[in-house]
Amino acid sequence: MLTDIEIAQQAKMKNIRDIAAELGIIEDEIMPIGHYKAKITDRAVDRVKNNKDGKLILVTAVNPTPAGEGKTTVSIGLGEAMAKIGKKAVVALREPSLGPVFGIKGGAAGGGYSQVVPMEDINLHFTGDMHAITSANNLMCAMLDNSIQQGNELNIDPRQVLIKRCLDMNDRALRNIVCSLGGKVNGVPREDHFIITVASEVMAILCLSEDVFDLKRRLGNILVAYTYDGQPVYCRDIKANGSMTVLLKDALKPNLIQTLENTPVIMHGGPFANIAHGCNSIRATKTALKLADYTITEAGFGSDLGAEKFLDIKCRFAKLKPSCIVLVATVRSMKYNGGVPKDELKEENLAALEKGSVNLGAHIDNLKKYGVPVVVAINHFYADTQAEIDFVENFCKEKGADFAVTKCFAEGGAGGTELAEKVVEACEKENNFHHLYPDDMSVYDKIETIAREIYGADGVDYTKEAKAAIDGFVKLGADKMPVCIAKTQYSLSDNPKLLGRPKNFRITISSASLSNGAGFLVCLSGSIMTMPGLSKSPSAFNIDIDEEGRTVGLF
Repeated sequence: MLTDIEIAQQAKMKNIRDIAAELGIIEDEIMPIGHYKAKITDRAVDRVKNNKDGKLILVTAVNPTPAGEGKTTVSIGLGEAMAKIGKKAVVALREPSLGPVFGIKGGAAGGGYSQVVPMEDINLHFTGDMHAITSANNLMCAMLDNSIQQGNELNIDPRQVLIKRCLDMNDRALRNIVCSLGGKVNGVPREDHFIITVASEVMAILCLSEDVFDLKRRLGNILVAYTYDGQPVYCRDIKANGSMTVLLKDALKPNLIQTLENTPVIMHGGPFANIAHGCNSIRATKTALKLADYTITEAGFGSDLGAEKFLDIKCRFAKLKPSCIVLVATVRSMKYNGGVPKDELKEENLAALEKGSVNLGAHIDNLKKYGVPVVVAINHFYADTQAEIDFVENFCKEKGADFAVTKCFAEGGAGGTELAEKVVEACEKENNFHHLYPDDMSVYDKIETIAREIYGADGVDYTKEAKAAIDGFVKLGADKMPVCIAKTQYSLSDNPKLLGRPKNFRITISSASLSNGAGFLVCLSGSIMTMPGLSKSPSAFNIDIDEEGRTVGLF
């Protein structure tokens, strides 16, 4: 089989104006960037805002394993399959980050015959949104340091600066630095830090903003530092939010692209799900809902992270109601959770499959707590046996979830028609969607609820530093905010080594931060890397230009 990039380079793409026209967007309502990418203008967003909403389908997954689950591939394939069965659908995805592209994980454009294109552009600079977010964030940091340098009228304590500079690249050398060295003219020396762009609050804010004025307000609410006497300093106090908004005004416009089969895709925003809320932008999702009968969107990592935050944070803010949740799993992921090493996952092993099915079962149980119909999508791999598929199907039926096998990677939309039919049926079923917790529940009870109901923990412990931070943020109004717990994606617990469905454990909140502009409280459990590093053999080793000038090695 051809590689992903070879398949993408052979795609027969339509002009982006034609893709827009299929959605009812007229030519002067898009800002084309070349022939195959465009920004959807505010005029288009405003014109369709009173259209009836289509059905919203969330695609999530079990806990990630080294074997890969293919959540984005299934999302794209489902969108293509909807067209195959005569349904008008739009896929709404997150944008890739350069860090994973050149690191280990690779891009976020799908795989095989279920990809979005132009794949090279999408996985690299795309429409410049990541660069705009990076610039806006770093402008805020520069203006804060300048405020300290130019007389420090706000009485900012350099030891209590909360914001961090960012870069859309994996660079461990920048995690912890000292800045402003070299004498008085270069500023006030202090400890500083870099995070990857997708972990920044500016990214989260872009994805949660309803319009440019909401964006400016939220940027102004970023808690940037404390004064020497412990008073909060916000982004609006250093007068940075206006200029940041100007840098972001085009980045706020959703991006229109297409799949290999020319299904429309709106790809916009990309916060990490273990650090932030892990969903594409509210503007992208809401616009898609107005343009098609079915909108397929995804949330990062497993349902314990991405889906929980989609349902409890994004849907809360945007007043969205999903009609169906697709839970992606693989036979290989279940065997891995049953104790099978990665290099032995191709062998049939029904005993390990049964043992590892508890992880899938936990995710089904958790998602059903939200009152939304669940369809399990088994992403098919060539080594899967019929006996294994039959076991998973029976297991899902016993758990009260619909089931479909998908072959989108190898067959594109044609390999997802069974899933598409099941999703259409599920969207018509009884739906009693509700959040896991109410707004007025205390912060500690919200954390406890997520830990017990979603992770299966026996309770929550706090370090002294974390409790002091949370108590301080509550005084600033965080008590009414939803909670974003940052933890490992590899386990339902906060210990990445505890696979399956862990029992008899507690999680520990080690620190907390306030994403005041985004509107949620972040609680860190375990060790989460906000600035990844490169591996000994990163993907960058394999990315190159061949003798004919074509990009090779992207995936």
